[in-house]
Amino acid sequence: MADGKPGQAEDTTFREIQVRLAPMYRDVFFDENAPRTVVVVPSLSLDPDVLARITGVHHYEERLLCLLLLLRLPRTQVIFLSSKPIPEEIIDYYLHMLPGIPGQHAKDRLTLISCHDGSHTPLTQKVLNRPRVLDRIREAIPDISRAHMTCFNVSVLERKLALALGLPIYGCDPDLLPIGSKTGSRQVFREAGIDLPDGAENLRDATDVADALTQLKTRHDSLRRAVVKLNEGFSGEGNAVFDFRDAPNGSGLRAWVKGQLSKLVFESADMDWELFQNKLIDMGGIVEEFVEGADKRSPSAQYRVDPLGEVQPISTHDQVLGGPSGQIFLGCKFPADESYRLDIQDSGMRVARLLSDKGVRGRFGIDFISVRQPTGWRHLAIEVNLRKGGTTHTFDMLHFLTDGTYDAERGLFLTQQSQPRFYYASDNLEDAAYKGLTPTDLIDIAAMHRLHFHQTTQEGVAFHLIGALSEFGKLGVLCVGATTDRAEDFYRRTVEVLDRETR
Repeated sequence: MADGKPGQAEDTTFREIQVRLAPMYRDVFFDENAPRTVVVVPSLSLDPDVLARITGVHHYEERLLCLLLLLRLPRTQVIFLSSKPIPEEIIDYYLHMLPGIPGQHAKDRLTLISCHDGSHTPLTQKVLNRPRVLDRIREAIPDISRAHMTCFNVSVLERKLALALGLPIYGCDPDLLPIGSKTGSRQVFREAGIDLPDGAENLRDATDVADALTQLKTRHDSLRRAVVKLNEGFSGEGNAVFDFRDAPNGSGLRAWVKGQLSKLVFESADMDWELFQNKLIDMGGIVEEFVEGADKRSPSAQYRVDPLGEVQPISTHDQVLGGPSGQIFLGCKFPADESYRLDIQDSGMRVARLLSDKGVRGRFGIDFISVRQPTGWRHLAIEVNLRKGGTTHTFDMLHFLTDGTYDAERGLFLTQQSQPRFYYASDNLEDAAYKGLTPTDLIDIAAMHRLHFHQTTQEGVAFHLIGALSEFGKLGVLCVGATTDRAEDFYRRTVEVLDRETR
């Protein structure tokens, strides 16, 4: 991933382009029949070494295929970029889910542009390296004054692409990204006045980590574990757990801690101390207490700051986590538990308003750790994600499929008939037995077992990450139900069907 700041002229030009977004938003975004063009850039412009530890990661661009459902707006053009061509069966699968729009009508307004490059280079860099691809994007935009880019995350690469195309980005200015690092998150939580785990930030090397761990243990003599996190890690892949059991008391503690660093337990199976230490020097990190609890949850709240600076809560989720110590994002349940969903939404709003005041725009999420105590739930904020996250595409799918709305006062999603809908979703439905299943096979199995999303009942199953299935045996799934139990039943049934069909 590229880094560094732009020159003054480049920075000025980018801000001039970004100024166009607010009036376009007022004129276009609330008129479903207004002509517009959305250039979807699903590049994962994140640390390549951490990305490489995610199975089938080059297929994660497909998560933003949910934005093809924007074609339900009859005068909207969508330009979708990808590293490698997306099979026609997958495109057709999405277009056939469009409510109220003939598939061909939508297809005529869709432009797919591929770099034909499966390397680990971020997609945006691949596009920038191909002048003819840039030309094809420009040629596909009928009116640049009504066009914008939407991205998985906005790095300096996406800013360079915006400058090359002359398009504003509906997302966070890369200059503000340090706010969303692990260090920046802790700082903004303190500024907003919400609880966070005890710890330390702005750590640059192993010596800093050893000092922070020693001080943390000194403050909390009974502390059993701590978490060491890379500033730019994501989905838990940059996290490691330090075990304080057998730690000595007194003056020998620091030397013992330093000697134990190479025994960190990493959430990613492919991470090791040498690589982690190098990444720590490169990007910095934090140390936090490991929050223990017999009943512990990992909820998150999502927000949007529109181009006018207005903050909107858009969802809450309970995250489904795995890995050695339960820090790897596997999936989510929407909405978060009724007993605390509005509490975390309200706490997150304090942070969201502060971020808006700092100039943050677009989608972002705030993660919490919640522990049940005799007096109720205690919520500790742990991270700000200034990007589309693991819950973004699933919630967008629910919204596009039902054309419903989020009721922030109740924390529920309501269909047009005011009926609540819930979902269980996963990016990690994975089994070696699924390898070899093609997109056509999956669609055939889903059709035979009635696993598709039904517009009449507004319940059912929608798949994503379909391209990863044959090679990696990995699949994403969104299971929508009229109750939480029905949503989870759809998920269990989907797993049972796939297991039965592949054994």
